Amino acid sequence: MGTILLKNIKVDVKVSDILVDEGIIKAIAPSGSERIGLHAPASGIEVVDCTGKVAVPGFVNMHTHAGMSMMRGLGEDIIFHEWLKKIWEVEEKIDEEYVYHATKVACLEMIKTGTTTFNDHYWYMPMAQKAAEEMGIRPVLSYVVCDRNDSGETERQKEQCLQMYELSGTWKGMSRFALAMHAIYSVSEPMLVWTAEFARSHGLKMHIHLSETRKEVEDCMAAHGGLSPVEYLDSLGILGPDVIAAHSLHLSDRDIEILGSRKVNCVHNINSNLKLASGYMFRYNELRDAGANICLGTDGCASSNNLDMLETMKTAAMVQKAWRGDPSAMPLNELLDMATANAGKALDMNVGRLEEGAAADILIVDTDNYNFLSPGLFLANFVYSAHSDCIGSVICGGKFVMKNRVVKGEREILAEAGRMLSKISG
Repeated sequence: MGTILLKNIKVDVKVSDILVDEGIIKAIAPSGSERIGLHAPASGIEVVDCTGKVAVPGFVNMHTHAGMSMMRGLGEDIIFHEWLKKIWEVEEKIDEEYVYHATKVACLEMIKTGTTTFNDHYWYMPMAQKAAEEMGIRPVLSYVVCDRNDSGETERQKEQCLQMYELSGTWKGMSRFALAMHAIYSVSEPMLVWTAEFARSHGLKMHIHLSETRKEVEDCMAAHGGLSPVEYLDSLGILGPDVIAAHSLHLSDRDIEILGSRKVNCVHNINSNLKLASGYMFRYNELRDAGANICLGTDGCASSNNLDMLETMKTAAMVQKAWRGDPSAMPLNELLDMATANAGKALDMNVGRLEEGAAADILIVDTDNYNFLSPGLFLANFVYSAHSDCIGSVICGGKFVMKNRVVKGEREILAEAGRMLSKISG
């Protein structure tokens, strides 16, 4: 890994120099400070003048289905459960080659929009891992269990889970292995329990869709003696700080109390929830105050239609303000933490922070445009005025994965992926 010196770049409001070495932020000091020289190697430094630019931590997309990047527009204007049926039908046509190329497209989009780490929930894990490694960003890849109450499938998936876990020991670079339960309506109770036990015995994170729709809640209460999905999972001993609960939308006060006391990581996916009409009243304040760790995600492109975390941040804040009737709801500093530091905490990864010793995942934001022509706060203009094309360059793990809006091999990635569309057309 090389050494990079970002000169004259704003960190918060201070013009600073940032020294990156061996994938880590080695030093942040006032521009021109002699402190940088104390940490810098004698030679081989790439110096980048960042005058007029601002450093932001790389975004962490906490709920993705990267392999869906080429399923945009396939399930429009239909209710959630019809949409899910349609997507499952499409997914029966895909294979590992398709997922490899679709994941490369997803990684390309995420780099272009400032995401440097993504928490994925999809099939054909080895190909997704290969794609992410080639693109140079950090994936947390979950083996998905979804036995649909088929005992034969339960045993097959247990065996495959063990095989995938063993395979993950050969991964190089920044990839991380995790486990995913699809949802309580698609995973049998024995499989839910087995997955949690396997995850905890191996120190793995768990990723699950939880309380995404009213129907999910109603069906669960009918099937499990009045227990909500949160109460049901808690009764099985599954909930804890190692659980990443995507959506967490339709929650009672008791649900929130449980999620907070168990220190669960709840992921808000506002654009997907809006588009599928799953709901919009995400109880951010209540979850935060109860002790849950709250993060942001885009969901997959089949529902959200893009992987743009900046757009997600804006929508999440504006909808929160609107339904609460409170313009102070979801303040900017908390919003940024949801997209960065909170996610790092959820994953137990040294990401999402601009500080010495943290992973060198850095967005270089160009402010030389009309979106920032204002004495207002940078973060306000970044979230509410700008678009992700203001992110000029991206560093992940101490390496440039995008420079001046150029990602190496972009045209080839799109051309190769385009060949895969025939697999799902019709």
